[in-house]
Amino acid sequence: MVALKHYRQHVRIAAKAGADVVICGAGLPMDLPELVAGTDTKIAPIVSSARCAKLLLQKWKRSYQYVADFVVIEGPKAGGHLGFSKEEVLEGISFEEEIKAIISFVKEFGKTEGKEIPVIVAGGIFTHEDILHAMDLGADGVQMATRFVATHECDASQAYKEAYIQAKEEDIKITQSPVGMPGRAINNAFLQRVEKGETCVKKCYQCLAKCNPANIPYCITQALVEAVKGNVDQGLIFCGSNVGRIREIVSVHDLMQELVYGK
Repeated sequence: MVALKHYRQHVRIAAKAGADVVICGAGLPMDLPELVAGTDTKIAPIVSSARCAKLLLQKWKRSYQYVADFVVIEGPKAGGHLGFSKEEVLEGISFEEEIKAIISFVKEFGKTEGKEIPVIVAGGIFTHEDILHAMDLGADGVQMATRFVATHECDASQAYKEAYIQAKEEDIKITQSPVGMPGRAINNAFLQRVEKGETCVKKCYQCLAKCNPANIPYCITQALVEAVKGNVDQGLIFCGSNVGRIREIVSVHDLMQELVYGK
């Protein structure tokens, strides 16, 4: 995340270690090309508007003579941090026209620069039909997270996966993250304490660039680590808008069969 205090060091080390791809969101990665210079690591920004896509791609080209390797569009139905206001997310804004606008700009920009720039759509993708719809809008591919949490191969704890299976649509909460963005999560005991105004900072990881531990209700890193380890009542369980549709843990193979072939 661009919001991390050591974002630049993380990217440089990942690229130096041979990472194939670095994708950055939770802020605008304006200097990302500089951080992977001299390596073979591909880079992509996560954007939620045509304005941000234009700003980033033009900046990378102007300052670094770098054309993005691909672009990820994340919509308001995604899990975790969202590039929208809390009001926009709660009102359920339509996002399809924005997806089309972003894809149109990126494709034209790529054509001008003589490079094909794939566009990946994320947020609310749950079924084979959702994937086909994203492709109909002009996407080259999709990014999915929520469905793959409830797989045998996912390394999250069983308790974390069970929280997904047990969640209903009404259990989803849009909360304010210490990152400064709204986030979508399961409304568990931890979030309920936060909503009551309790301070839940047991350990501060000093992870965010703009964070005063004295003024935050919880440490985002601590909350995410506790949840994935299985201490779900002590942690933050990010999820996508369709988490309430998950009812069982399946294998990645079976999930892929369903997503690719609609079976």
